[in-house]
Amino acid sequence: MMASFRTLDDLGDIAGKVALVRVDLNLPMKDGSATDVTRVEAVKPTILELTEKGAKVLLLAHYGRPKGQRHSTMSTSFVQGDVEEVLGKEIMFIPEVMGPVVEQSIGILRNGDIGLLDNVRFWPGEEANDSEFAKGIAAHGDFYVNDAFSAAHRAHASTEGLAHHLPAYAGRAMEAELKALDAALGNPETPVAAVVGGAKVSTKLDVLENLVGRVQHLIIGGGMANTFLAARGVDVGKSLCEHDLTATANKIMDTADHAGCTVHLPYDVVVAKEFAANPASLRTCNVHEVGPDEMILDVGPQAVEALGDVLKTCRTLVWNGPLGAFETEPFDAATVALARTAAALTQDGSLTSVAGGGDTVAALAHAGVKDDFTFVSTAGGAFLEWMEGKDLPGVAALTA
Repeated sequence: MMASFRTLDDLGDIAGKVALVRVDLNLPMKDGSATDVTRVEAVKPTILELTEKGAKVLLLAHYGRPKGQRHSTMSTSFVQGDVEEVLGKEIMFIPEVMGPVVEQSIGILRNGDIGLLDNVRFWPGEEANDSEFAKGIAAHGDFYVNDAFSAAHRAHASTEGLAHHLPAYAGRAMEAELKALDAALGNPETPVAAVVGGAKVSTKLDVLENLVGRVQHLIIGGGMANTFLAARGVDVGKSLCEHDLTATANKIMDTADHAGCTVHLPYDVVVAKEFAANPASLRTCNVHEVGPDEMILDVGPQAVEALGDVLKTCRTLVWNGPLGAFETEPFDAATVALARTAAALTQDGSLTSVAGGGDTVAALAHAGVKDDFTFVSTAGGAFLEWMEGKDLPGVAALTA
């Protein structure tokens, strides 16, 4: 699944050299400062390692979706202060990505200094992956480092194009991500279990179709599970369900059967007549006892216990999506319980656990186990495309 790629270990003497480093600084902002700097924390080791070795580091990033035009509210200068705070270093802001202004700025920077280029998406050549645009940026650098896995599923000039014009390396965060993903699906210890949750089957069809051929246990939760239950002839009442996809669900289960993959669907469920916190109509029942006016909102405790036993027989776990409507109590119970079991097995050393996607990160944080998994990817789209078995252009460019 994974070809070899160059890392910072492959760099020679870089003192005085200019490193063009693609990072993800698309931070959530409120009142002029970032509400979450996880993405900066992730790239900090790469940036500091390069500065300590005496390189002049130029950071390339996007911010928002300016669609190829300058927007005063989308300049990367808005995140400069937050980045400086995390790195503990001053940064020079450079309002261009190429040309004489960049050239002059490089002349002013000393070895080990950092410059932050403006939003690379201000130029239409970025999203078009224009070769001349990439060449223009590359002209200022001696080598290229990609440390933005979250943008690796996009073939843009700064994520893919630059690798064709300069020696290209994976940064430390990218390297960790690729190694973790390889351990999860590329070259995993078997048996492998995958937890796939979320509201709709339609958004995860490619994921499910890829996984049934690669894992031994497929655990389906969330609203998606209702579509699979309906496909099995279960009356799911008022539950969220894509009835038009039951034939597809049956096809996936048949494929799993032939591939020796066991699909786990809940047999007891938590239901209510209305979707609200701790509703009066809350009850737990067998899946065949769901009333016509009830909706399934979580996996039941017996099924969760059985799923925990499945994980105990596995060596690897890939997790994407919650098992129930976890944002509203008590429909977070199944996700929290199974996540804690997975975390305990990981801490015991019997399970390699890799999780990813926005909802998943939030659910694991809510369960208090985000730091107890082997690896938690903060990349949304890129993680999903990797689970679909797709080649990510930004990663492929590093192996060229």
